[in-house]
Amino acid sequence: MSFAEILGGTLSPDANVRDQATRALESAESENFAHYVLSLTQELASESAQPSVRSAAGIALKNALTAKDETRQEQHSQRWLQVDEGTRSQVKQGVLVTLGSDNRQATMAAAQAIAAITATELPQGQWQDVITTLLQNVSTTSTGLKIASLQTIGFICESINPDILATQSNLILTAVIQGATAEEPSQEVRYAAITALLNSLEFVRQNFENEGERNVIMQTVCEATQSPDSNVQAAAFECLVRIMQLYYDKMRFYMENDLYGLTVIGMKHEDEKIALQAIEFWSTVCDEEIELQIEEETREPGQPAERDNYQFAKTTLPQVLPTLLFLLTKQDEDADEDEWNVSMAAATCLSLLAQTIGNDIVAPVIPFVEQNIRNPDWHHREAAVMAFGSILDGPDPNVLTPLVSQALPVLIEMVKDQVVQVKDSAAWTLGRVCDLPIECIQLDVHLHSMISALVAGLEDSPRIVANCCWAVMNLTEQLGGTDLDTYAMSQYFEGIVTTLMRITEANVNENNSRTSAYEAMATLASTGARDTHAVIAKLGVAILDRLDATIAGIAQAVGIDDRLALAELQSNLLNVLTNVARTLGRQISEISDRIMTSVLQLLNANNGKQAAAAEDAFLLVGALITSLESDFTRYLDSFSPFLYNALQNHEEYQLCSISIGLIGDICRSLGQDAAQHCDQFMTILLQNLESNVLHRDVKPGILSCFGDIALAIGGRFETYLEVTFRVLMSACNLSAGTQAVDFDTIDYNNQLRVGIFEAFVGITQGFKSDGKAQLILSQVQSIIGFMNFVYNDQTRSDDVTKGMIGLLGDLADAFPGGEIREYLRADWIQALIREGRSSARGTSLRVISRWARDMVKQATA
Repeated sequence: MSFAEILGGTLSPDANVRDQATRALESAESENFAHYVLSLTQELASESAQPSVRSAAGIALKNALTAKDETRQEQHSQRWLQVDEGTRSQVKQGVLVTLGSDNRQATMAAAQAIAAITATELPQGQWQDVITTLLQNVSTTSTGLKIASLQTIGFICESINPDILATQSNLILTAVIQGATAEEPSQEVRYAAITALLNSLEFVRQNFENEGERNVIMQTVCEATQSPDSNVQAAAFECLVRIMQLYYDKMRFYMENDLYGLTVIGMKHEDEKIALQAIEFWSTVCDEEIELQIEEETREPGQPAERDNYQFAKTTLPQVLPTLLFLLTKQDEDADEDEWNVSMAAATCLSLLAQTIGNDIVAPVIPFVEQNIRNPDWHHREAAVMAFGSILDGPDPNVLTPLVSQALPVLIEMVKDQVVQVKDSAAWTLGRVCDLPIECIQLDVHLHSMISALVAGLEDSPRIVANCCWAVMNLTEQLGGTDLDTYAMSQYFEGIVTTLMRITEANVNENNSRTSAYEAMATLASTGARDTHAVIAKLGVAILDRLDATIAGIAQAVGIDDRLALAELQSNLLNVLTNVARTLGRQISEISDRIMTSVLQLLNANNGKQAAAAEDAFLLVGALITSLESDFTRYLDSFSPFLYNALQNHEEYQLCSISIGLIGDICRSLGQDAAQHCDQFMTILLQNLESNVLHRDVKPGILSCFGDIALAIGGRFETYLEVTFRVLMSACNLSAGTQAVDFDTIDYNNQLRVGIFEAFVGITQGFKSDGKAQLILSQVQSIIGFMNFVYNDQTRSDDVTKGMIGLLGDLADAFPGGEIREYLRADWIQALIREGRSSARGTSLRVISRWARDMVKQATA
């Protein structure tokens, strides 16, 4: 079978033909990768091939070079770089030539393939002339080649680190602006250029610093919003959105002149895709100013602001708000509920506006609500309800309380409106009300009628059900608590649960109504007061019956859709059971045998096919371990094979991570009795740390797990002490050598440090408890040296700070006789503890810091 036939087969409507063709491609890719990519390129470049086949070839080529997962991407990159230079040159020449094709499917696929190649080669200093070639193409007279080359530049800019192309940013910008100007006769070229500009905005930061160049960019984009072509207009407004995200601090002059007028007019445009981008512009303004407010609130006293807040949202409120309120009335009754439209976008923007300007939003919105809430036209009624719900997050609770008290009877009544859209928004707004500080609701006046309306709504159409469930969840989370003897919802608890069970009997999940109902059950189970525990126990049995029925139905689930639907249902049921187990504590032992039997049957039947269901099953086991404590031992032998398989399943890294958490749960519950299992635990954990395949996010949890094991078995951890310290010191060196290049790197490094400190805390406490603290004395200098390094790192998180202070307290407590006195007298240690003590009153960091101060004071006396 030729490559063309195989590629054609991947597009076949026959599933068997598609599967056979896909396997043939995978086989060709693994057997001879160089020949595979060259063959794909030849099909892509062939003018005699069918357009769909050419496109499939280009997409397959791109997929052979890219992957979403970082580890797989690195593997793909190395595989490409190992292909001989001659073959790579042929591939690159082939895709560049394809840009000149008259077939748009082929040129688009070629553009994506070029971007995939550059993402690997440019960081390695290879294929340096690709941008020059593309820029030359932009200067040709061929409209098709111009468009394809501009698209390619856009894809490259979208997929590559801006620093790599920094030296060529001026050339890229010049070519893109040239194609985007009003003088460009082809609107298709202009659209491609504006799209490329959108993707290259991060590259032109230096150009934006220059007022003259910035003016040219802004003029070009603003002129493009007036293009006769709607695609160009929409892309131009999308550019303005991105510019506001990246360069808010440079926008004052433009906002005072053209921008606010252009965007307000754009919001009213009859073409929805243009209006949506114009609305998104103001949502972005609000996002930026909310972020600036957060920076202001968290800034140290006397520290200058890094950026000014120009309060664009507040200044332009008289122009923007009436437009948003008008757009709320433009609902499309025939539109799909999940379809993003102008009225939805306006509601989102209004909500952000409320968060941005707070109390100032109330006075101009309430008249609109009052004028429209009883309007015979349902569009206006729904808009009024949506407007009220959208401003509930932002203003002070004391401002909202009288409004909520006045509005609740009307909202409760509107949950029974004749029009489903109005009922839906009323239920959503009730959910928002229930999410407010509970003091805003007069429970003695409104709770009974509110719950009656919500329970009635649970038996309404599926879209109403989801919002009513959300409202119930918000209420019980605020009012409830498993440590309470009773709570305001106790008298309604059984009735709500009974209704939720009844509406989930049908095997349908339209609008996620069934999933929402199970989530509400899970939340009720986790928040119910003690006088609801009997109902929660009955709920557990009923849910377990349903879980058993799904396990029996696994063999009948033949198609992929059936299997996915069944797995989702099982996950819902498992989540409810998990919360039931957590709430009931040792009382869950009455049905724990049944639960574990069902879990083991589910894991057996699942056999790795549905990772999500397995993850939820493991979370349920974790809840059982915590509730049953040492009594869980009787299930350990039958569960262990599944646990060890999951620990070694590096592809499903989230399941692996949950399994590592289960080791900690087992050790905490069994205490010293866990020692008999620790040889196998430690062996697998150490192997996982060394794995190059396992996702890096799992590894900090492994370090924490070392602490859990040591704390459980105390001095018996001595067997593993040397190798554990070696691993932890290696992790310290890795952390210290990590550069804070981006947020993800900083976040991961903080996770790693938390894992390191939790491991040291567990080891220190475990050995102290068995009178063997002297075994770790030789490592104290290195541990404190690493903490000193982390103390001076401005990117450390609060969790890291808490872990460090807790560890200092534990070390001081373990060596009260002055053995580490000189280390603990360091000025930075006192400063760190003072920093922790200055945190908000009642926080765990403040409590730990006070305890650590006392321990350090005793150890240095």
